[in-house]
Amino acid sequence: QVQLVESGGGLVQAGDSLRLSCTASEGTFSNYVMGWFRQAPEKEREFVATITWVGSMTTYHDSVKGRFTISRDNAKDTVYLQMNDLTVDDTAVYYCARHKYPGVQAPGVMSLYDPWGQGTQVTVSS
Repeated sequence: QVQLVESGGGLVQAGDSLRLSCTASEGTFSNYVMGWFRQAPEKEREFVATITWVGSMTTYHDSVKGRFTISRDNAKDTVYLQMNDLTVDDTAVYYCARHKYPGVQAPGVMSLYDPWGQGTQVTVSS
């Protein structure tokens, strides 16, 4: 059973940058779409970005386009989320997750992702 571990969160000021990482402590990301999601206080979890295994095709939530970049290092089984120009609205717990089905190239809906990591807190102060 794959286990995902996120890291890189922290407390930053508006306009700062952070890079989140997601690694597999067990298992692999090979041949899976990977995604980053977030959940702000008193809000539902939402999609942030996804990346495919083949071709590293990406999708982004409109609110992060142009500021966030998802990438992956398949040799290291690691997925990254580079977050630039952070705002207070980006404050949330950030989770990475692996698509349930290998070989799928479409990102799909959030319910298609399992397993999930434990999350890493990102707090942006004004």
